Amino acid sequence: MSRCVAAFCPGHISGYFKRIPGVDPATTGSVGAGLVISEGVLAYVKPAKRTIIRVWQTDGSGKGIRILQDSPPIRSAIKKIPIAASVMTECNLPIGAGFGLSAAALLATLTALNRLYDLGMDERGIARLAHETEIDHHTGLGDVNSCRGGGMVVRTIAGIDAPVRRIHGLTGPVFAVSFGPIHTPSVLGSSEQMERVAAAFPSGEPETIEEFFSSSRAFAEKSGLVTPQVEEVLESCDAQGLKASMTMLGNGVFAYGNEAGPVLSRYGKVYRMGIAKNGPVLVKEEP
Repeated sequence: MSRCVAAFCPGHISGYFKRIPGVDPATTGSVGAGLVISEGVLAYVKPAKRTIIRVWQTDGSGKGIRILQDSPPIRSAIKKIPIAASVMTECNLPIGAGFGLSAAALLATLTALNRLYDLGMDERGIARLAHETEIDHHTGLGDVNSCRGGGMVVRTIAGIDAPVRRIHGLTGPVFAVSFGPIHTPSVLGSSEQMERVAAAFPSGEPETIEEFFSSSRAFAEKSGLVTPQVEEVLESCDAQGLKASMTMLGNGVFAYGNEAGPVLSRYGKVYRMGIAKNGPVLVKEEP
């Protein structure tokens, strides 16, 4: 049996963001705030003569379904190392729906590969490669830096080496409903859309979960990203006094607290998760 290493990385729901251009991919990114969630991506890696990547997602019964035959960002990162490997990623949440899974997949895969091949990369090196890959592929801006640890995150400086303020101790559950993906590259690559996003960016920094949702909701509405489906769900959340906003960037809604589950369940499958305490971790190594 060939050696297998597995690593897990939590995802990240961004409440609001603003793109910040840098002199290179490492300094390019975003500022904003979000929640690092307990759901994320589990990556299994094995030695191989050529790189093979499979992306799996669990259905409602917990059965895995292969949804993608490849992942250009993961393949790109592996080429830069450079090595070859067999990679399989698994997730419970929908891909491209604002849960930061592209960043989680990169961090989980690279963390596992680092152990599998004894590459000697430190945590910063892994994060830097993942972040630069996200920037190159227009799949994310600040998710990698957020996913390096847990809690509610506030980022006031862009780039992979920028400090991140983390607020821990939030024990309430997070619920989310998704109506499908928003094509992230088309949004992040649109100068017109990025101008609207920048104009909607809130002033001040949230200190509490209430302030975070208030700022996120105002941003969602001013940015022009809210879809009719999202608007309907948010109106229902308002009627019940729930803390809720739009997943960035995804056609869905996330809300905080036990009361949110029944409200969101009226609109589709509900995903329940907690707020993560840590970033990427190794979870399995054999033989």
